Amino acid sequence: MDKAWRGRWALLTGASAGIGVALANELAASGVHLVLTARRVNRLEELARTLRAKHSIQAVVFAADLALAEAPAKIFEFTSQRGIEIDLLINNAGFGQYGELPQVETQRLLDMVQVNCSAVVYLTRLYLPGMIERRRGDILILASTASFQAVPYISTYAATKAFDLLFAEGLAEEMQPYGIRVCALCPGSTESEFHAVAGQERFTARNQETAEKVARTGLQALAAGKSYVISGFGNYMGAQSQRIVPRRLVTRVAANLFRPNKKQ
Repeated sequence: MDKAWRGRWALLTGASAGIGVALANELAASGVHLVLTARRVNRLEELARTLRAKHSIQAVVFAADLALAEAPAKIFEFTSQRGIEIDLLINNAGFGQYGELPQVETQRLLDMVQVNCSAVVYLTRLYLPGMIERRRGDILILASTASFQAVPYISTYAATKAFDLLFAEGLAEEMQPYGIRVCALCPGSTESEFHAVAGQERFTARNQETAEKVARTGLQALAAGKSYVISGFGNYMGAQSQRIVPRRLVTRVAANLFRPNKKQ
């Protein structure tokens, strides 16, 4: 963990569950003040109370649904009105949906693109000018091991995460002259609500990483100036080995793994 973050403010989206909660705990334990945002305000308020009591940091809550196009601007207005300078932006919010594309509700797919891509770009664009002016700031973007290949039956999700990875890698080079670090965190299967929400519980890996381990990996990589990190050695080998295999073959193997059981 970067000691420079102590006493500064971080904005964390998707803070009500899973990796978001783990990131909040890691940061609070290191003395980082937090703006926590997600849809479920009760969870956020409970988390904020716990972190304030346990770590003596400041933690404020702003409920927002990033599926709504205006949500990033409202979050930015909330921090600006309170004079909170965000030195660490963590674009953690995101979700997936399993199934053949025509069987998934249209709005669900569009909301996924909005949350996983558009909101990430919008929040980043809102907070970067202040970071550039202060010549300090860091951005962590949650991508996925799905960023590295097409994944049939979660095609839209994998595509959004490929966007997040490339966005982070490109931005890392753009911002390097300003002393601003940008990193994409690419976890594999992780202990969280994600698989249940996405409707793909039966494809959950047996050996999932803990959200705490994933959170630490991402924050350490960001502090080290890496533009991306894959959490877990097995996940790293799986993602990198695809480079020597024809892309169509990789996609076909994934399709066989994820294909729905029509008899069910």
